[in-house]
Amino acid sequence: MTGRLGTLTYGVMFFAFLALTGCPPPATTKPEASPPAPQPSAAQKAPAAPAARKSSTPSSSLEAARKGQAPAPSPLKDIYFNYDKYDLKTEARETLKANADWLKTNASARVEIEGHADERGTNEYNLALGAKRAQAARDYLVTLGISKERLSTISYGEELPVCKEQNEGCWQKNRRGRFVIISARPAS
Repeated sequence: MTGRLGTLTYGVMFFAFLALTGCPPPATTKPEASPPAPQPSAAQKAPAAPAARKSSTPSSSLEAARKGQAPAPSPLKDIYFNYDKYDLKTEARETLKANADWLKTNASARVEIEGHADERGTNEYNLALGAKRAQAARDYLVTLGISKERLSTISYGEELPVCKEQNEGCWQKNRRGRFVIISARPAS
């Protein structure tokens, strides 16, 4: 009887440990660091501009989910992927060309590319697939002349769906790359 009780105790402790450790954070990459800009002397400094007002509509999918809202609309359009794929379809390449044109016109804008997956597959697999999707979009934008320092990627896998029904039409909406404008540098 004592042997069974000990085994049961260790089993409960093991499952409690698994429950408390939770899921790993989303996979992410950061843009490569650029050298710091030279700082002007006190005599050269211009008066500080007033702080920009924060938008009440969240821009990233994660921020929106935390607030229970839809992400802010963006001039950059989402791209979509086939099931279990991260290669760019013809429609995705056309959308990326339009996004690149916008980025060229708005040279101070920086973008975070979110990679998303549908709910099929393990959490780990979908995080990796989302990362590959975001990276494929980033790589293509770089070939179109967008500086890689302006682009970062993050994967949310299946964790932030835009549609929660269990059918192909809904899953297709969740297999996406989303483009979030994360900052703009002031013009000099």
